[in-house]
Parts: sequence; structure tokens; C-alpha cells
Amino acid sequence: MSTEKTTLEIIAPTTEEAVERGLEQLGLTEDMVEIEVLDGGSRGLLGLGGRQSRVRLTVKSFETLIDEHEPVFTGDADSEEITLEPSSVHAIDLADLSEEDQQNVKSVRSVVIELLERMRVKAEVSARYIEPQDEKDQRVVLVDVEGKDLSILIGRRSETLNALQYITGLIVSKELGRWVPLLIDIQGYRSRRERQLRQLSRRMADQAVQTGRKQTLEPMPANERRIIHLELRDHPQVFTESVGEEPYRKVTIALRNP
Repeated sequence: MSTEKTTLEIIAPTTEEAVERGLEQLGLTEDMVEIEVLDGGSRGLLGLGGRQSRVRLTVKSFETLIDEHEPVFTGDADSEEITLEPSSVHAIDLADLSEEDQQNVKSVRSVVIELLERMRVKAEVSARYIEPQDEKDQRVVLVDVEGKDLSILIGRRSETLNALQYITGLIVSKELGRWVPLLIDIQGYRSRRERQLRQLSRRMADQAVQTGRKQTLEPMPANERRIIHLELRDHPQVFTESVGEEPYRKVTIALRNP
């Protein structure tokens, strides 16, 4: 990944105006750049001999944005996370979307493309709305990213992927002035991971029944914990519960009537 940074110098009558012009040219918000005042300028005497302000704007690295905007989970947020169940994904025809929803899809795709370009990652990006998969769910913009060797976008325990998704949502919300629920999938990773988690949950439930002992899974992000909860919520013999604190929160599987 390239470590190059985009910089821009702007001259304007005031520092505030210089910063505003720079952000406008970059198409970014103030918290996404580092601002250095090279010359604060001066008004001069009686309006004569004044000096304009000069500022330098440096676009923060993707890693810095992740560190600064990484989401903090409070309580049990499992039920609020968006998950992807491949067998029930139904795309909504673009023609059936409102003008606002079409704008949402376009903005989400555009932001993901720009972030990948800044990371020097080549990939194909598509986006579409999909129908809610549960009565408690909402429509979500699903972004599919396809390409060669994109494991760098997933990271350990999908931390990079979750951060990319969060940063995308943050930028889109600032662009549009509203929060747009979205889900990013890299080369079908979330689909494969969900299948693995569903198989794991059933296997661990069987162990709980056979041994009579509570089973504790490895720490998982909230969206993955929710997959476990949903898979076993109707199980006649076991129930699930999230325990611990982030980022080490995990799911336990225990007998309903030990």
C-alpha cells in the first residue's frame, strides 16, 4: 500500500477561507485532513499592505482515518448489526428505487472506489440495495468488491473490512447529510464466513447437548456474534448469550434446562 500523501496549498484572504477552499477542492471534510497554517496573513494598515493567508492541507492516510474513527460498541449491539445471508439476498431493481435511494447507491459506490484508489488497490466495485432479511432488519446497500489478492482489505478477524465499511458510512453520511445502512463484501468473504459460523454454531450446540457443558466461542465482532444468535435462536435445547467486553466479547452456548 502506498504511503504517498496528497497535499494542497491554498492562498486566500483569511485562514478560514483558505481551509474552506482547500476542502472544497479535495472534496473532503476537515477531520479527514491535516491543516498547517503556513502564513496567517495580516490585514495591513488601513487596508494597505495586507498579506493573504496560506495553508497546506494534507489528506490523512487511510490507516489514520481508521484509528480515529473506529467505532466503539457499547452494550450488546449484536441485534443492531447488519449480516449477509447469501440464500436470501434479493436485489431491488434500480428502477424501483426512489431518487434518494438511487443517490445513496451512487454515493456509496463512489466512496468505496475512491478509498480503494487511495489505497492503490485495483478492484471492481458494484452496489445495489437488497431487501431486508429479517422483520427487524432494514434495507441496506450491498457493495461487492471483486479483484485479485484482496485479502489486505479483510484483515485479521475482518477488522480491516469492518473499518473500511465504517469509514465508508462515515464519509457517505457527511456527503449526503444522512446515515445510509451499508454492507461491504470482499470476494464473497462475508458469505463464506457466515456459512462457516452457522456450521460452527450447530456443531457447538451439539457439543453442549452431548456434554451438558456450556460452550464458549472465540471473540468475534458484533455482526458475527449475531449470526450465531440467529442460527440458534429457535434451537429447542440451547440458548446463546454474549459475554465480555469489546474487543473480546464472545458468544456462549448453554442448555436451556441443564
